[in-house]
Amino acid sequence: MRLFGKTMTAAAALVMTTSITFAEDVEVLHWWTSGGEAAALNVLKDNLGAAGTGWVDMPVAGGGGEAAMTALRARVTAGDPPTAVQMLGFDIQDWAAEGALADLTATAVAEGWDKVVPAALQKFSTFEGKWVAAPVNVHSTNWVWINKAALDATGLAAPTTWDELVAVLDKMKEAGITPLAHGGQPWQEATVFDGIVLGMGGDLYQKAFIDLDPAALGGPEMAMAFDHLIKLRTYVDDNFSGRDWNLASAMVINGEAGMQMMGDWAKGEFLKAGKVPGTDFVCIRFPGTQGSVTFNSDQFAMFNQTDPAKQEAQVAMAKAIMDPAFQSAFNVVKGSVPARTDVSNEAFDDCGKKGMADLAEANTNGTLFGSMAHGHAAPAAVKNATYDVITAAFNGEYADGAAAAKALAEAVAAAQ
Repeated sequence: MRLFGKTMTAAAALVMTTSITFAEDVEVLHWWTSGGEAAALNVLKDNLGAAGTGWVDMPVAGGGGEAAMTALRARVTAGDPPTAVQMLGFDIQDWAAEGALADLTATAVAEGWDKVVPAALQKFSTFEGKWVAAPVNVHSTNWVWINKAALDATGLAAPTTWDELVAVLDKMKEAGITPLAHGGQPWQEATVFDGIVLGMGGDLYQKAFIDLDPAALGGPEMAMAFDHLIKLRTYVDDNFSGRDWNLASAMVINGEAGMQMMGDWAKGEFLKAGKVPGTDFVCIRFPGTQGSVTFNSDQFAMFNQTDPAKQEAQVAMAKAIMDPAFQSAFNVVKGSVPARTDVSNEAFDDCGKKGMADLAEANTNGTLFGSMAHGHAAPAAVKNATYDVITAAFNGEYADGAAAAKALAEAVAAAQ
């Protein structure tokens, strides 16, 4: 891609002008293994490489990061933690509480991170007043990616309400294509459910998934949300079980399916395939969620090291991650938006510009919510309990939405 080449060149040129000297390679554990993710990761690799820092790759496939966290636990238990680890939300807090993470506060204060990183992200980047992770991006999860030709064939506009969404899906089904591309993995079902619940209103999302209010978790609005989830199952093909998210994206890209409900990392797959926003695909907020954003943030936590050279390399990597030019170059490719609020939107496409504007609006209006599905709303035990109920509901294991909502309230209570 032409834009990718330009941003890569810009990022490399910027780093080569810096005067930092690195004395140690960084070993990085991550789960960015799809085509679009790997392309974005190369921006960071090349950024560090241009400054003389080698990259020791430790990829662990699995879009939600669960397998990576299992591998990390094994490494730490063996007394051999990686230099840096990609992490989400409460996982950062859990490791910090164990005393396993290096203190990046001196670097953060010197570079003014607190002035440019949104408070909602700092909640996860810091622990007991100390910076323990460097955020590389902000992903928003309440997106729908639509094949434009498939949408045009319905004769309908991009949906903005639940009823309009159902109408579009019905038309796609009549046309003989799979209306909804989906991968049957718990985190993917939870991502869809994130959008459904947010579409019922920010109050419900806040009370149920962040405050963990039993009445909201088991109430009539949640029952309706589960009924919507059960309805969406009727638009998914029979081979969805276990499908990776990027393969579902490919179905939309190739015209085999009409749309995918997935976070903005899906855009990286469309871009890598040479697709253009507004021409080949349409990006919209999950119907009913306009003005609100559910987010996660990929961050790199640095694990305690005794070797001063490794400590120096960790600081250097943190500085590289937080560099404004890198944040632009990386997120243009990744599909996300910068974790810094002072980065220009000039290099971003229409979907990226919309994402940045939506994030700013939500941050200002108090409608920016940590994603339940991606570990930014509640601790892991609660998240996993919700996964179980959501996946069971999607697979038809409850009589109706009310039964699923009752089970959700009970599961969350048991997990606390």
